[in-house]
Amino acid sequence: MKKGFTLIELLVVMAILGILATVGLGAFRTSQMKSRDAKRKSDLGQIQRALEMYFNDKGTYPTIPLSSWGGELVDPDNTETIYMKELPSDPSGSPEYCYEPVNSKTYKLYAKLENSQDPNCLEGICSPPTGSCGGLTNAYNYGVSSPNTLP
Repeated sequence: MKKGFTLIELLVVMAILGILATVGLGAFRTSQMKSRDAKRKSDLGQIQRALEMYFNDKGTYPTIPLSSWGGELVDPDNTETIYMKELPSDPSGSPEYCYEPVNSKTYKLYAKLENSQDPNCLEGICSPPTGSCGGLTNAYNYGVSSPNTLP
């Protein structure tokens, strides 16, 4: 009598391993998505604090072109005053964060979260995205703003 595994036994083991790998990969991707969303929220909070420091010094919010993500936020009159060494950019890069100065005393700052179940989405709805900024309609679903307005 020969010892070994039958073809059925091998197929069952391979099927079980495939199911476990699929479940594990799905959980890994979900945790990566939530990690990128946490970074987005943290980035917007840091930018918001830098903008408030700028406002405290100048009495107005700066105009930041979208091309300056990754650059510095400095005082235009005194470049030695650095409010933020590097303006963070979106972890996936699509779409970039959007800074929208409404006027010199009000701004809105947006990001697009990947997790459709996130409780911090604008209007409580993450899918589809609800905000618009810089001509990108419905591209953003999370925002922060100056204290005198809502995102």
